[in-house]
Amino acid sequence: MTMLEDHLEGIINVFHQYSVRVGHFDTLSKGELKQLITKELPNTLMNTKDQATIDKIFQELDDNRDGEVSFEEFVTLVARVMVTAHVNIHKG
Repeated sequence: MTMLEDHLEGIINVFHQYSVRVGHFDTLSKGELKQLITKELPNTLMNTKDQATIDKIFQELDDNRDGEVSFEEFVTLVARVMVTAHVNIHKG
């Protein structure tokens, strides 16, 4: 497996690590998303312990307004975080 493929699999595995509700194994609830962000992105996203910030992120990601974040919707967060990290690398 290439480095990029390994990292892609890692993102999928992190998503699945937090999507643990019975019957909803491939979506994140607001609480699961909060746990993922708080534990996996504490240095990347600001105010991750602030519920209002989590609520805003959740609303922005939940495109179909079903009260859950699917993997496809989660990828939006990953893309935003990667773009910001890329910009910050060039500022350094």
